[in-house]
Amino acid sequence: MSLADRLAITDLLYRYAELMDAGDFDGVGALLGRGSFGGEQGSVSGAAAITKLFFTTTRRYRETGGTPRTRHLVLNPVVEVAGDGTASARSTFCVVQATRQLPLQPIVVGRYRDTFGRDGHGWHFSSRRVDVEMVGDVSAHLLMDPGALSD
Repeated sequence: MSLADRLAITDLLYRYAELMDAGDFDGVGALLGRGSFGGEQGSVSGAAAITKLFFTTTRRYRETGGTPRTRHLVLNPVVEVAGDGTASARSTFCVVQATRQLPLQPIVVGRYRDTFGRDGHGWHFSSRRVDVEMVGDVSAHLLMDPGALSD
């Protein structure tokens, strides 16, 4: 694995977090759109379905330009590149949020398990699995039942 490969893949991990925190769900769909996104409750594939998932489940705030008022922190990435033009990564995530009514606090913690492909344009997500391990107060973040996130 070259350092350039590792950096390119790690950049994809961080780009996802940046797009999520900006409330750019079209960008998230484009970033993940060549693959699937999901977790224990199932997955969706393709840019349009992934974009729709985030627009229908994630609260955005007009006063911050449509952001979810979050920071997705991606921690401890372990990247493994195979010789066949594929790669995988494992990382921990912690999402923190603050709103006018909610003080700054962690709201969800878990693991990302990602696979990647490579073509003439570089590395891209093939899949992202989200394993939620801890859930705090997500009432200001989700437009869905938080019970769907964990057992």
